[in-house]
Amino acid sequence: MNTVLITGCSSGYGLETARRFHAEGWNVIATMRRPQRDILPNSDRLRVLALDVTDRDSIAAAIEEAGPIDVLVNNAGIGVVGAFEATPMSHIREVFDTNTFGVMAMTQAVIPQFRARRSGVVVNVTSTVTLASMPLAAAYTASKTAIQGFTGSLAHEMEAFNVRVKLVEPGYAPTTRFAHNTTMRIEDLIPAAYADFAAPIFAQFAAPPLVTTETDVAEAVWQAANDLSGKLHFPAGADAVALAKAS
Repeated sequence: MNTVLITGCSSGYGLETARRFHAEGWNVIATMRRPQRDILPNSDRLRVLALDVTDRDSIAAAIEEAGPIDVLVNNAGIGVVGAFEATPMSHIREVFDTNTFGVMAMTQAVIPQFRARRSGVVVNVTSTVTLASMPLAAAYTASKTAIQGFTGSLAHEMEAFNVRVKLVEPGYAPTTRFAHNTTMRIEDLIPAAYADFAAPIFAQFAAPPLVTTETDVAEAVWQAANDLSGKLHFPAGADAVALAKAS
């Protein structure tokens, strides 16, 4: 029976992905900074572990407790929406610590077992901001675009060891906690000078023609984890699919 370890399972994409893999009969290791066991099914095939992807000791402890895994899903991330001018560099570093370096650290931690067994899959969840430029998301876009390039390059390296590396690119998901999963409020990152510029953008966010759901992302992760074709990119959601076709 295959085992998947998923980061960022307290809500949104990670939570739904954990549910999907469990429903498919896999062993699931759902990780989150502050474990909440009651949000997932009670099952001997499902474990909830504490994990902070920005902390080296936390990563080592989680990997050791998890034991051998077949798939790593790097889903943990934090959002940042606002004018780049108003975004403190300290917050940008925080975003990169989770969205970029956290992904790299988790991947580096599991590669040795995958390489030794000559099997395994890494699925990195990024965003459609990597497919089309969007305003008021400069720092977030940079953190995710770094992983886009990282994943493409790593896929070539890991292919030599029969290890697969994939990208899942979700679109805009208004039902997730993206805008709230951060230490800074959007209002604090829109100075008065940017108010007129930002207003129509937020109006579009409020009524998007196409959106992504948590189920869309769970499906894309599932497909990516089981894909044997060599395909790298898996857009998730109607808006993501449309952007991928246009790009």
